[in-house]
Amino acid sequence: MKAFLYHTLNCLIIDEYRKQKVTSLETLLEKGFEPGVSETDQIIDRLDGKTATLLMKKLPKKYQDVLRMRFTEHKSLEEMAQTTGQSKNALSVQVHRGLQKLKVLYTHE
Repeated sequence: MKAFLYHTLNCLIIDEYRKQKVTSLETLLEKGFEPGVSETDQIIDRLDGKTATLLMKKLPKKYQDVLRMRFTEHKSLEEMAQTTGQSKNALSVQVHRGLQKLKVLYTHE
């Protein structure tokens, strides 16, 4: 009986330490934690997006249209297929190739 109790207690102690402690945002705010938002990251992201949008104009027309629909208008491949009359697979390939060309342009600029 003594060995059983010792083993059970030992397992309970291990389980207690292995439990993940859940801390809520309210508890952290009460303790003085304030999440910071870096405006410089947001500015850099916006500038990168504008640069990529401007560089898209240097791509061939079919890649411009597909990338604009996909990333500017946030259309799915199904919606793009309905709009253009092409298959989803063909559009997926065009998006991939257009992104590759855009990356090359972006690194050279």
